[in-house]
Amino acid sequence: MIRAVFELLLTIVVITLLRGVIGIISKALSGQPNRGSTAPRPGGQVPLSGELKKDPACGTYISAATSIKETVGGQTFHFCSKECRDKYVASLAR
Repeated sequence: MIRAVFELLLTIVVITLLRGVIGIISKALSGQPNRGSTAPRPGGQVPLSGELKKDPACGTYISAATSIKETVGGQTFHFCSKECRDKYVASLAR
């Protein structure tokens, strides 16, 4: 009984190690950069993580890196779209 449990645990460890090695080899062969790579992203892509800002026009939360920024009265606002930016600026002009 103990031998069977030991063989099962050993099999799990071996399979896990093999999956890791195969994953590393497949990434190396596919030419994808490592996760820690600081190379620029192709096509101007922006990471999905980061600080979120609230759009003052519609209340949507948007990544600060991808938002449309507008400075009004020395304060920077972040907008999810040009329409929201224009709507907010127009409401200030009234």
